[in-house]
Amino acid sequence: MTAVFGLALGLRLWHLWQLDQTPFADVLLGDARGYDEWARRLAGGDWVGRDVFYQAPLYPYFLGVVYAVFGADPVTARVVQAVLGAASTVLLASGTARLFSARTGLVAGLLLACYAPAIFFDGLLQKSTLDVFFMAASIAVIARIAGGDTRSRWWLALGLLGGALALTRENALALVGVVAVWAWHVAALRRARALGVLAAGVLLILAPVAARNYAVSGEVYLTTAQFGPNFYIGNHAGADGSYSSLRFGRGSPEFERVDATELAERAAGRTLTPAEVSAYWSGRAWAFITSEPAAWLRLMARKVALLVNAREAIDTESQESYAEWSWPLRVLGPFTHVGTLLPLAMLGIWVTWTDRHRHGVLLAMAGVLALSTVAFYVFARYRYPLVPLLVPFAAAALTSWRRVAAAWPDRGLVAVAALAAVLAAAAWWPLLSPSRSRAITETNLGTALYEAKRYDEAIGRYQRALALQPDYVPAYNNLGVTLRAAGRSDEAFRAYRDGLALRDDYPDLHYNLANLLLALNRPEEAAGHLRQAAAANADSAGVHNNLGTALAEQGRLEAAATEFALAVALEPESSRAHRNLGAVLADLGRRDEAFAHLSRATALAPDDPEVRYDLGAFLLSQDRNADAAEAFTAAIRLRPAYAEAHNNLGIALGSLGDLDRAIAQFEEALRIDPGFTDAASNLDTARRARRRP
Repeated sequence: MTAVFGLALGLRLWHLWQLDQTPFADVLLGDARGYDEWARRLAGGDWVGRDVFYQAPLYPYFLGVVYAVFGADPVTARVVQAVLGAASTVLLASGTARLFSARTGLVAGLLLACYAPAIFFDGLLQKSTLDVFFMAASIAVIARIAGGDTRSRWWLALGLLGGALALTRENALALVGVVAVWAWHVAALRRARALGVLAAGVLLILAPVAARNYAVSGEVYLTTAQFGPNFYIGNHAGADGSYSSLRFGRGSPEFERVDATELAERAAGRTLTPAEVSAYWSGRAWAFITSEPAAWLRLMARKVALLVNAREAIDTESQESYAEWSWPLRVLGPFTHVGTLLPLAMLGIWVTWTDRHRHGVLLAMAGVLALSTVAFYVFARYRYPLVPLLVPFAAAALTSWRRVAAAWPDRGLVAVAALAAVLAAAAWWPLLSPSRSRAITETNLGTALYEAKRYDEAIGRYQRALALQPDYVPAYNNLGVTLRAAGRSDEAFRAYRDGLALRDDYPDLHYNLANLLLALNRPEEAAGHLRQAAAANADSAGVHNNLGTALAEQGRLEAAATEFALAVALEPESSRAHRNLGAVLADLGRRDEAFAHLSRATALAPDDPEVRYDLGAFLLSQDRNADAAEAFTAAIRLRPAYAEAHNNLGIALGSLGDLDRAIAQFEEALRIDPGFTDAASNLDTARRARRRP
C-alpha cells in the first residue's frame, strides 16, 4: 500500500509542478474562483454566513480550514488535495482487497493512482477530491462490514461518510437509502441497532447544516436549496444533457442563485422563499417531462450517452487543455478513462458474480448514483464519484484474465463481452469534441484574465480558442469585449461582426456591438442590434436600458421612456434605469414622474455624483434653485473636480442672488476645464451683474 500511495502522490505532485509553468498557475476559473472567495471569507472568521446554502458547503469549509491553517494559498490547497487523492487510492485498495483479493486490491489502487481524470481533478479547486475520498473510505468500511465485522463503530463511520458525501454531492443522499437496505440484509439479528447507528452518523453530519440553514431562513434544508434549478437545467425543452445557465451567458456561480430567484419571483409576482424558488423550477421541469415525454426520453438517452462517453463533458476546464502542459495527463489520458474502465468493469462483474452477496452493494450504489446523475445533467466531475465504484470490478477483470480466457466461449461470458463491446463503442462515439473542450477552456481562461485587466493575455487566449474551434461564437464575443477595453475599437467591431456572421441569434454579440455603436455615436444602428438582443433576452434590464438610450439619442423620447420603464420594472433597484427614465420623462414634460424617478435613483445610489447632478439639473430647470444648489453641492462633495456641477451650482447660486459664491463656482469650473465656454460666459454675466448698482 505504501507503493500505491507513493505512486499516486508522486504523479499528482509532478502534475502540480508542471502546472506551475502554465497560464492556469495564477488564475482561478468558474466554481474554483467562487470556492476560493468563500473559503477566504470563512478563514477570515465568517463561519456562519447569512443565506441558505445554495452550493454544497463541505468543500468550501474544508478549503477555509486549509486557508486558516496554512494561509490562503491555492497552491498549498492543491498539495493537500494531492495527499487526499493519494489516500483515496489506499482506501480503495484496502476495501477492494477485503472484498475480492489482495492482488485485486493492489491493482485497484494502482488504477486509481494512474487514472488521468483523478490526477486532473485533484489539481483543481473543486470538490471532486472530497467526493472520491469519501466514496473510497465508504468502500473500505463496507468491506469491513461485509467481511463480518458488524460492530457499531463501522455503521457509525458509514453514516458519517454518507452524510459528508451528501454535503459535497447532494445526490449522494440516495446512496444512504441503498446502504440502509444493505444494512437490513447484512445485520440480520441486529438490524435495528445497525440502522439506528447508521442514521445517527448521517444526522451527526447533516443536523448542524440543517440547523444553520433553519437559523438563517426559518426553513428546513438538509443540505442546499438548489434542487429545483438544477433539476430544471437538466430537464427542459432546450436542455442538451449538460449545463446551461438560466439566463443566457450567465453561467458563473455568482449569478446562479440570483437568476433562479429573480426569474421565479417575476413569474410569481411576489417575493419567494428559497423553498418556493426551488418548487417553481421543479414544477417547470415536471411540466416539460409530462407534456413532452418523447422529447424527455430522447434527452435522457443523450444524458446516458454522456455518462458513458470516453470524453469528459467539461464544466469550465478541460483535461485536454491541461494535458498540453502535464506529462502525467498526456501519457495516461489516452488509456485511463471511462471508455476503458466501463468495459473492464462489465467483465469484472461477470468474473465476481458468484460473490455478489459480498460486493453487490457496490453495484447497487453505482446504479443509483448513475440514475441520480442523469436525472439532472452530466458533467465530468458529476460522474467522477462513480469511478471508485467501478475500479474494483475493472481490477477484478485484469487479475482474472486467465479465468476469462479459460471460460471462453461460455454463453454468459459471450453475452457480457458483447455488452462490454457495446459500451466501448458507445464510449468512443464522437459525442464530444476535444478541440471544442479546449476552446471553452481557453475562453474561460481569457475571461479570468480580462477580469484581472490583463487584456493582452486575454486576447491571446481568445485568439487561441478560435484557432482551435473557428466557429466557437462566445470567443468572438469575449474577444470583442476585451479589444474594446484595450482601446482597440476597430478590431472589436470586426470581432463582433465575425461572430454574428456565424450566429446571428447570439444576443450577447448584438448587445456588445450595440454598446460599441452607441460609443461611436451611431444610435440608429445600435437600436437595431439591441432589439435583436431584447428578442432573445426580454428579461434583461440592461438591454432595455441601453435600447432606451439609443432611442433617446435619436430623439424618440416616448419609445425611450417605454424601454426605460421596462428596465425599471425588471430591475427596480437599478439607479441607472431610474435615472435614465427620470431624465427622459423630464424632457417629455412629465415633471412629477421625472422627479420621483430621479429621487429614487438618488436614494439607491447616494454616492454617485452623476445621479446627484441629474437631480440637480432637473431641479434647476424647475426653478427650484435652493434644492438644485443642494444637489450640485452633494455631487461636488463626491467629485470635487466636477466642472459641470460647479458651473450649474454657480447658476443656482446666482439665481438665488448669491453672486459672490456663484462667481467662485464659475472660476472653479474654469480652473478645472479652461476651455469650458459656458462657464466663461456665466462668469462674465455674473461679474457684470455684480458691478451694477
